[in-house]
Amino acid sequence: MCEVDLGEFAVRWADGVPVVDVRERWEYVDGHVPGALLMPLGQLAAHTVEIPAGEVVYVICASGNRSREGTRIVEAAGRGAVSVAGGTSGWAALGRPLDTGDRS
Repeated sequence: MCEVDLGEFAVRWADGVPVVDVRERWEYVDGHVPGALLMPLGQLAAHTVEIPAGEVVYVICASGNRSREGTRIVEAAGRGAVSVAGGTSGWAALGRPLDTGDRS
């Protein structure tokens, strides 16, 4: 399993990588990385087919714990994934942008 820190993620995010947020809907609505697609961890396995084959997604949660499990789920489905250490909590603490509302 591959994992990146928030600095590396910021570079990749600026380049437009796909981001999957594996938190619950209420957490996502409170604030998420702009452009992140909501796929709660408990439902992720059923939705991995929505991740294009051959594309690597960056999996994020609040702190990095659920994103590691989400990365394993995505990889088990034959898709590429990278876990984001520090999650949206760390992202916000660094002053990075967050969107609010439901855009999943």
